[in-house]
Amino acid sequence: MQNRMKKYIFLTAEGATFQPKSESSVPAIDNLQVIGFTEGISAKKAFKNLLKENPYLFETSFDEIFAIPLQSSKKHYFLLKN
Repeated sequence: MQNRMKKYIFLTAEGATFQPKSESSVPAIDNLQVIGFTEGISAKKAFKNLLKENPYLFETSFDEIFAIPLQSSKKHYFLLKN
């Protein structure tokens, strides 16, 4: 059986997000932040690739990052205001 590269999205729950046009100093929404996308034969290998491709990540204050395998690259767009 041949090892196949899988696509992963890397996220963190660290940090905060403010709504557009917000004047509050308190974050309005609990969020996940996208750290990046990459490929690997496993999540661990993909994480190593992510760090190799984005060495600036070592300079950020993010610590806990997790991976989710992507089944597809197809995008679906939705609007809240329509």
